[in-house]
Amino acid sequence: MAEAAIYQIKVTLAHSRSPIWRRIQLRGDTKLGELHAVLQIAMGWWDEHLHEFEAGGIRYGQPNPGFPDDTRQERNVRLDKIAKEGDTFRYEYDFGDGWRHELKIEKVLPPEPGVRYPRCLDGKRACPPEDCGGVPGYERMLEIVANPKDEEHEEIVEWLGDEFDPEAFDLAAVNEELGQLR
Repeated sequence: MAEAAIYQIKVTLAHSRSPIWRRIQLRGDTKLGELHAVLQIAMGWWDEHLHEFEAGGIRYGQPNPGFPDDTRQERNVRLDKIAKEGDTFRYEYDFGDGWRHELKIEKVLPPEPGVRYPRCLDGKRACPPEDCGGVPGYERMLEIVANPKDEEHEEIVEWLGDEFDPEAFDLAAVNEELGQLR
């Protein structure tokens, strides 16, 4: 049996003025529920909210019997069954804040000997904090942080903590956490 091909995906947070993105590689036979876990780690989310994928006009996620809709169960749907090289599809996390991500299949490659997947190859800028109001709320928050005279400055800086740097991306930390998924 041949090993699954490796999908290289560029994940971009949609609508952000300053680009926030990650480049990941994972096996094409990865199920969408597992891809969700990879995306949470790669982007820096905390997996506290609902999510869904949309590919080819079909929505995949965790259907809620209390709220019937046309969402299909993601658990057994493989990445290589919904996308091929050059395709783009959507991942949305936290329907309230509406964190939409574009996933572009940049390449489909043979697996490299000795390489463990999934892995993150690169990225740009920190993930916005959870529950900050989506892209508009995040961008407003950054404006407040940059202006010590803003009446909300002290409150937002305290909420974010001293460690938050919107320009930071720690590739090694992401890969360390991805390594725990295996």
